[in-house]
Amino acid sequence: MAAGAPRVFVSHLAGVPVFDPVGDQVGRVSDLVAMLRVGRRPPRLLGLVVEVLSRRRVFVPMTRVTGVASGQVITTGVVNMRRFERRPTERLVLGELLDRRVTLVESGEEVTVLDVAIQQLPARRDWEIDKVFVRKGKGGVLSRKGETLTVEWSAVTGFSLEEHGQGAENLLATFEKLRPADLANALHHLSPKRRVEVAAALDDDRLADVLEELPEDDQVEILGKLKEERAADVLEAMDPDDAADLLSELPEADQERLLTLMRPDDAADVRRLLAYEERTAGGLMTTEPIVLRPDATVADALARVRQQDLSPALAAQVYVCRPPDETPTGKYLGTVHFQRLLRDPPFTLVGSLVDSDLPPLGPDTPLPAVTSYLAAYNMVAAPVVDESGSLLGAVTVDDVLDHLLPDDWRETEFHEEGAGHGG
Repeated sequence: MAAGAPRVFVSHLAGVPVFDPVGDQVGRVSDLVAMLRVGRRPPRLLGLVVEVLSRRRVFVPMTRVTGVASGQVITTGVVNMRRFERRPTERLVLGELLDRRVTLVESGEEVTVLDVAIQQLPARRDWEIDKVFVRKGKGGVLSRKGETLTVEWSAVTGFSLEEHGQGAENLLATFEKLRPADLANALHHLSPKRRVEVAAALDDDRLADVLEELPEDDQVEILGKLKEERAADVLEAMDPDDAADLLSELPEADQERLLTLMRPDDAADVRRLLAYEERTAGGLMTTEPIVLRPDATVADALARVRQQDLSPALAAQVYVCRPPDETPTGKYLGTVHFQRLLRDPPFTLVGSLVDSDLPPLGPDTPLPAVTSYLAAYNMVAAPVVDESGSLLGAVTVDDVLDHLLPDDWRETEFHEEGAGHGG
């Protein structure tokens, strides 16, 4: 960036694509790395944490950044693919500086950090954090009142101290457009203290979606830091199979206590799943597939498929059953695939379209057989039916993959290791 270029507020960089000189996307900005300095000297910006396309977080020094403008970052194209690890002297700008309570030097008033600005030094390739955007008044996630102002870095103090009351609202605002899997990845790489603070500030549905994407250790850690009533609410918002997987990691006494606090219908679904072995169709399935009676129409089916909160795998087919149509259902009649729904008139009854030749899975079917079934029939989901012929749920390919991949698959990438990062 040329000398005299305008400063950039870091919240505008979160999630911004990073390109090499020929225009190929390298990844997206996940965070920025700064080094605090003694006295009131502005921190030096060391580089960017970039999430590359395989979800590895790597370090890109600012000396390799040639442009920051128009919603994109341009690099020299030379990217070290070693996984980023923060050093003790370094601070993550988005993860550790935003929402911090600091003090205005002149007045002694406490303020909340909403954002910080970076600027390249004239005639040099070094970057600094030179401005701080703050809000006066009491802190807190729900606080929206108070005068806001932009001050020099030297005009505030308190960044070097361990922050016990750090909020999360501005970090959440920065990441609000991220998919749950990407937010989970960002959360996973925060410090344990910051991770719990940010998770606690998410609403129940958003936290449920993020928990489903986190490693088990992070899930247990976050759930254990929530008040029990809040933890039960979040478990209710999770898919029953994911809630059951998470509860299975807890001691039985904790399981029962949380299940008792959940709504009876939600708890009943989770209890049923906990009764099955983990690596079986019953242990893998969700209890909330699309279930229709045979007298429902294609129009009814398409309306259900269009539901926004439905995963693509579950939306790929509907299951036709006799009443009752809540799992466990009445007699399972067969499956209607999404493509078939698109080919027939809206008034057609789904009972006339069922694929009854496709055999369902039993709840005790082991994981290898479930995998073979999906591969053999080119399916993204499969019905699970008990001995009496009632539909219990459906196994989706994403849940199968979660159990086939190694436990550390979120940390496993497909690039050669290189040298460590440096400033």
